Amino acid sequence: MRELAGPLKWVCWAWAAAAAAVHLYFGGFGFPEPIQMRGFHLLVFTPLLFLLYPAFKTRSPRHRPSVFDWIWAVASGVPHAWVMWNWMAVADRMEYVDPFTPTMMVLGLVAIVTILEAIRRAVEPGLAIMVAVSLAYMQWGWLVPGLLNARPFTPEEIVEASWLVPTAGGVYGPLTGIVATIIAVFVLFGCFMQASGTGRLFSNFGSAVAGRYSGGPAKVAVVTSGLFGTMSGSSVSNVITTGSMTIPLMMRVGYRPAVAGGIESASSVGGALMPPVMGAAAFVMAEITNIPYGNILVAAAAGAVLYYFAILAAVHFEAKKLGLAPVPLHEIPAWREVLADAHLVIPIGVLVWLMTERWSGNFAAFAATLSMVGVAMLRRRSRMSPWQIVNALAQAGLTMAPLAVTIAGAGIVVSALTATGMVVAFGGIIKQLAGGSLPILLVLLALTVLVLGMGIPTTPSYIIAAAIGVPQVLELGAALNVDTLQAHMFVFYFAVLADTTPPVAAAAFAAAAIARASPLMTALHSSRFAIAGFAVGFAFIYDPGIMMRGGLVQIATSIAIMAGALTLFTSAWAGWLLAPMAMPLRLLLGGTGLAVAFLHAIPDPARLALALGMLGGVAAWQLAAGRRRAGAPGAVR
Repeated sequence: MRELAGPLKWVCWAWAAAAAAVHLYFGGFGFPEPIQMRGFHLLVFTPLLFLLYPAFKTRSPRHRPSVFDWIWAVASGVPHAWVMWNWMAVADRMEYVDPFTPTMMVLGLVAIVTILEAIRRAVEPGLAIMVAVSLAYMQWGWLVPGLLNARPFTPEEIVEASWLVPTAGGVYGPLTGIVATIIAVFVLFGCFMQASGTGRLFSNFGSAVAGRYSGGPAKVAVVTSGLFGTMSGSSVSNVITTGSMTIPLMMRVGYRPAVAGGIESASSVGGALMPPVMGAAAFVMAEITNIPYGNILVAAAAGAVLYYFAILAAVHFEAKKLGLAPVPLHEIPAWREVLADAHLVIPIGVLVWLMTERWSGNFAAFAATLSMVGVAMLRRRSRMSPWQIVNALAQAGLTMAPLAVTIAGAGIVVSALTATGMVVAFGGIIKQLAGGSLPILLVLLALTVLVLGMGIPTTPSYIIAAAIGVPQVLELGAALNVDTLQAHMFVFYFAVLADTTPPVAAAAFAAAAIARASPLMTALHSSRFAIAGFAVGFAFIYDPGIMMRGGLVQIATSIAIMAGALTLFTSAWAGWLLAPMAMPLRLLLGGTGLAVAFLHAIPDPARLALALGMLGGVAAWQLAAGRRRAGAPGAVR
């Protein structure tokens, strides 16, 4: 992002704040017509990106937009202004039946090209390439032989489908509507949480809870990053926010740079899995599936806790093996310092209560945001000045702008996949490769999502993979009564984990830059610490108790089985349970962990007994061996 100077800096700042304030107002008092709201959303955010982000990292001015940037900015706003002005005609026209006029053709091309360029600059070139490939497939897909062959499309049909079909997909499709309404207000809530000092509460709480134990800095990173993730919803921004503090602290007490970066990136990525404010993809899931967001929170809660349990276990075993010290006592905040900000939890409670009472997500976030401002006034240390309130609005606007074009680009991809029948074709290819086997289908779909996540952010990766794979999972999983939420949670988890997996892992690369470590090695360690996500993702399909379904015994058994499996995994990888382990014992524990986690043909009581028996047996053997060594002649007492 550019570092603007002079009056333009304040103009852009005020622009972002005003745009966010209007979204907050709509969230509480009702939105205009859908096409109007979507046009307004893109009108206020797309031009801003051309002023804030240079076209090229080295050749473009760093402190001011060029003449071409101004041309791009003006051009990017024209199509959306036209849609807002003519919203009634756009809403009333019959798609693919009413004439698509030359004016619409020109405006549609301008909208598509400017969104592609905004994505390239401000989000990810890989996503821009994917959108361009989707459009090219609509144009020339009829030349592709075999299963991927598509019918011919005229240029007018391509532009109309990608731009002006608000009921199906494209720039003004339902995905843009979700961002412009629900997600935008949650972004605002997250920014007000940061402005109020809730981040300080989370950081102090993490240090007070975990800092006194072996490897304390890493455990502080895990707890703090998980809490921060409820505010940001972005794994990369989470790494940058918390990693600048936790990574140097971990390295100072003895963690290798790549390991410290891996711990931080795995912890930060998990923030998108942690209720009550999960990543943007979770809100998209609620709208796509028409499942209340409160139900998604309940389904995600146990899996998120297990994810962080596994990271803490891995960090603990690593710290014991390396003999790492806790955080120095003088650096651990006293509990009275933590409790001084405890009132800032109230708005989070307001949000959760409203969501569970089935209020709309946008109103719940609106009310929680206002309550955050009011509750912060209770203590001088958290009180927000008018300047801080406006700055929180501006930061929310700056966060929303890249997200707006990201989702618009994803809408174009979904529109192309739907119009060409690629969703059916690609789904058929995966189904054919799976050969009717649900486990193989799930592995192929997980790999597809991870590959998509190499080049595009979590939300569009989830959207595209869900469109391709969920119908196949529901078809092959019918015998297990797999439902829509289970299938979508599976895809969602792997879309989130893509930020940790090599060879391209955005969160791990950001952590590597802070740690000054190898990006690839950091990504490998990040995948190791995030291993719980891979196991929990499959558990959503085979162990519904993980989603808080069934009786109390079933839920407790499913959670205990997964906790045992994850303890076996992490212990085997670190080579430590209560004492060092040789490679044969590590392989035994790792193999047992895989069996407990994935051999669902074994009855649940047997899986639980196997996990507990193996952990108890190895722990008892190590304790006995330690006593024998302590009692041996010549042993130091």
